[in-house]
Amino acid sequence: MLQNFLDTKPLYYDKIDYTRMPKIYAQVKEYFTHPQVIHIIGTNGKGTTGRFLATALLRAGFRVGHYTSPHIVAFHERIWLNGAHISDAVLEQAHQKLLHILSQEQAERLSYFEYTTLLAMYIYRDVDYVVLEAGLGGEHDATAVFDNIFTLVTPIGKDHESFLGNSIEAIVKTKLNAVRKTAIFSQQSHPIVRDLSMSIVRQKGCNFFDAEQLLDEKDKEKIAAIAQNLSLEHYLVNNLSLAVSALKFLKIPYTVESFHNARLFGRMSKLGSNVILDVGHNTLAAKAIKNALKGRMFTLVYNSYKDKNYEEILHILKPVIQNVQIIAIEDERIVQEALLEEALSNLAIQYSHFSAFDANKDYLVFGSFSVVAAFLKVYNA
Repeated sequence: MLQNFLDTKPLYYDKIDYTRMPKIYAQVKEYFTHPQVIHIIGTNGKGTTGRFLATALLRAGFRVGHYTSPHIVAFHERIWLNGAHISDAVLEQAHQKLLHILSQEQAERLSYFEYTTLLAMYIYRDVDYVVLEAGLGGEHDATAVFDNIFTLVTPIGKDHESFLGNSIEAIVKTKLNAVRKTAIFSQQSHPIVRDLSMSIVRQKGCNFFDAEQLLDEKDKEKIAAIAQNLSLEHYLVNNLSLAVSALKFLKIPYTVESFHNARLFGRMSKLGSNVILDVGHNTLAAKAIKNALKGRMFTLVYNSYKDKNYEEILHILKPVIQNVQIIAIEDERIVQEALLEEALSNLAIQYSHFSAFDANKDYLVFGSFSVVAAFLKVYNA
């Protein structure tokens, strides 16, 4: 069973062997056909950008796969094929075939993310386009072993510093080294990102476009209409614009209806009138959410991994939160509760512990995929 197999692999690693995936893929490459791959790198917005693009490509008549991670509730959320999450039956069939392609040693050596990336690409062998989202970083990410036709670059900020570097310069370099041929950039929050990116891409002999360069006035009118139909916040409109720029680069026509039902769950998603869910977990996401929620106050359901800048994140969100309810997460990477409580006290933010859903409160659920998943278990109970 796939789930039993994946349960033997840790989800996260303190150190990553960056040579493992390229070596193993080179040994089994003949079993994988090569659809047109659109690689997505960046810090925030990869999932929504990818789903916007994949949905529009599907509506244009193409067979499309969208690979995204991590999942919120169920593993099959990671592998979207032609408009739906992959079925458990197809997953299991592909898993058994992949185990026959790989040697036992190869299958055991691959990490959770490396194996599931190979699994998705085996499932996608007969599609026209794969929208392939990097998991962590760019240059050494498991998704970077596959040839692609171009790369989309979403906003870049600080995150996963232990792997990517402690400066914006180091993070940009690591991510942009994944570009093979052409890079199309969304609007960036840090001005230095664009200048650094242009320098890196040109040194590699690749092409460089700002998304805005590929859009005309008619595109902007359509984007405004799509945003209104989907009730998109400003930062999500930025992701939509990047997806549309990809369609323009491909010379694929689209309409406002091409993006019907293209919102990805867990990104400023509303449950009823009083709950907003967002899987963001870094300062860039916190700033975007604070700007989107001006004029309304929330109870923040929150927890954080210990490697995140949780005190800075809480400081950013403070203007839109009345109080914080710490939600319990069973994960060894979660920050010690005493340290999180100390940060809240330092910021003079009232806090308690989340135990039950109150229909009379306005909730913002934010902090990671794990926070949203834990809240949903209570909410749906």
